[in-house]
Amino acid sequence: MTQEALADTIDELDRRVVAALQLNGRAPWSAVARWVGASETTAQRRYAAMRERGLLRVTGTLELDRTREGSSMLVRVQARPGRGLEVADSFAASPDVRFVAVVTGSADLIVDFVARDNEEMMRMLFADLPAADLITSTEAVPVIRAFTSAAMWDTRLLPPEAAADLRPDTFSSSCDRTDWGRAPQALTPLEQEITTALREDGRTQVSVLARRLDRAESSVARALDRLISRGILQFRTLVEPALLGFDAEFMVWLSIEPGRLDVAGRQLARHPGTKFLSAATGRFNLVGHMVLPRRADLFRYTSDVIGSLPGLLSSDVTLHLVTMKYSWHRMVRPA
Repeated sequence: MTQEALADTIDELDRRVVAALQLNGRAPWSAVARWVGASETTAQRRYAAMRERGLLRVTGTLELDRTREGSSMLVRVQARPGRGLEVADSFAASPDVRFVAVVTGSADLIVDFVARDNEEMMRMLFADLPAADLITSTEAVPVIRAFTSAAMWDTRLLPPEAAADLRPDTFSSSCDRTDWGRAPQALTPLEQEITTALREDGRTQVSVLARRLDRAESSVARALDRLISRGILQFRTLVEPALLGFDAEFMVWLSIEPGRLDVAGRQLARHPGTKFLSAATGRFNLVGHMVLPRRADLFRYTSDVIGSLPGLLSSDVTLHLVTMKYSWHRMVRPA
């Protein structure tokens, strides 16, 4: 399906519903309705219809650096000619892989592995690498600190006041965090159960969650509040960017002078097209996942946005052809 046809599968009201849920995946329907200009029943019905068609999903996600649940390793993969999609499908099927995109440029695939420790990461990259016989080279880029994450992205399809109204008081940008020196906290068994359940459906009501987990509703509510208030659990809405009018999806791989990395990261994190941005180690020390309305916009973005970053030494752009897995979920494109 072309980008134009994909965008035509939903209307403007649907897009406003998605935009509201992107600001807060667990926002009450009364608040969503207020900002999308429809009744609660209509907003809820539109969401249910899009979810049924596989166009979007609200999922609960852990901020890994605040827990002992693992760390992220982005891997740039080169596949044997003509075998890229086969390799991508193998990666997408792996339970160790959180994200897979087929891209153009200096890599064929971008894969996000999550491992609890170095031993587990070595197993993933060297012993159990999916479709290893179809891969010609890999480059690992460890993620070390986030400047912003996809859960913080604002599509800007709603007024600026919507974010202030829909997002909880505890919501804050990674750039504003003051707890980077605090040791990651282990999740309790109940917190583990809650985060696992909300990964499948981030809008599951507390009462339903308690019944499924065979736990007291008050205990589940308190544990969920703790996870959200501590910034450990966030909610994001998974959707094809083209549905929202963003036809260019890409990743930037930047080498920045070490002494300018924080300034450059904060500057790029403020750009409206930045969905994810993190400091990293290796050849690239600043890595981001971006969207723009049109591919033609990449020209000005490269010259004016990337080109203006302080301390820029080199840059690379990999343009997405398709995202096959995002935040642990296989992405379904409408037929």
